[in-house]
Amino acid sequence: MREHEIEPVHGLPEELPAGEGILWQGGPRWWPLARRALHLKGLAIYFGVLMTWRVASAIADGATPAEAAMAPLTLMAMAVISLGLLTLIGRLQAGSAVYTVTNRRIVLRVGVALPMTVNIPFDTIQSAALRRHSDGTEDIILALLPGQRASWVALWPHLRPWRLTRPEPMLRAIPVSSGAAQVVARALAASAGMPVGAMAQPAGQDISVPGAAVA
Repeated sequence: MREHEIEPVHGLPEELPAGEGILWQGGPRWWPLARRALHLKGLAIYFGVLMTWRVASAIADGATPAEAAMAPLTLMAMAVISLGLLTLIGRLQAGSAVYTVTNRRIVLRVGVALPMTVNIPFDTIQSAALRRHSDGTEDIILALLPGQRASWVALWPHLRPWRLTRPEPMLRAIPVSSGAAQVVARALAASAGMPVGAMAQPAGQDISVPGAAVA
């Protein structure tokens, strides 16, 4: 990993060595990334429940309808500020992220205040999985071989949720139409010397993809 300052090639910290070429490059869509990675829907529901409870409590205490309507204003302001800040963070995170797939590795350039470039060679990947969503985006999840570790601090939010002991890097919220999943599957299969077919799956399910190495 290294700090991102000047890119000789977009999304990469240095020129590619001889024999290595870019197969695909892209990034996440900001709204799906913000909504899923930062849990905007859950937070909005949480504030909605609190405001409803505040109104109900005010009515139970004998407040007039006008007074009850004013009761959750503080919570409403907190909700707007919190959701607005998280939305901004999600947009900045998505705007700064560049995912690159070459014929030898996957490179994630991520981060806002301190951009970092993370290289994931194919021979460190145990397997990959694909999760598609109903909003037209997909996540590509990379499970690393035992002994290989990803930095949670450096990669967040481009990681599989709740995998704290063995973080799994993710290419998040990529448009399905970009064809990234097929490129990754073919590149990993070619690296491992394995055949690979077309992938098709219903939304929201994980589908295993051949990895470059097997534990």
